[in-house]
Amino acid sequence: MTLTSPEISEGAMIANEQVLAGFGCSGGNISPALSWSGAPTGTKSFAVSMFDPDAPTGSGFWHWVVFNIPAATTSFPKGAGDVKKKLMPKGAIQSRTDLSTDGYGGPCPPAGDKPHRYQITVFAVDVDKLPFAKNHNASAALVGFDLHFHTLAKATLTGIYGR
Repeated sequence: MTLTSPEISEGAMIANEQVLAGFGCSGGNISPALSWSGAPTGTKSFAVSMFDPDAPTGSGFWHWVVFNIPAATTSFPKGAGDVKKKLMPKGAIQSRTDLSTDGYGGPCPPAGDKPHRYQITVFAVDVDKLPFAKNHNASAALVGFDLHFHTLAKATLTGIYGR
C-alpha cells in the first residue's frame, strides 16, 4: 500500500497549517489531505491514525483516530479531521484522541524538545466495522487492539515537527 499527502512529505517538516491551535501552539489545526492505494483483496474498510511516538508520556500520543471508513474510500480532503465540517464518508467514525476530543488534533510537542515524528498510517481492514470500537468514545488503544487482529496491510507517512 502507499499513502501520500500534498501537505506532508515523508520525513519533512509539517507546515503550521497542520499544527495544533492550543497547548501553546498557534497553528491552523487543519488535517492534511490524504490519498492511498494498493489495498489488498479482502479489504472491507480502512482506518487512519496519526501517532507521535516521541511524546513525553511513556505511551506516545494519539492525534487522530478514524475507523470504519468504507472500502470504496481512497482519500480524505484537507480539513476532513474537523468533525463539524462532516467531510468524512458516511459510516466513518472519528474517535477520541489523547487531546480528549474527537477528530484531528495537530502536532504540538513541548517547546524546546527535539522535533517529534508524526506517523500517519492507513490500515486496510478485513471487517466492515471494528468489533469492539463501537463509536466516537472508543479510545485509540481500543481501536489499536481491534486493528491488531484485523489489519491486512498498512502504509505510513511520517512528518516531523518541533518548536
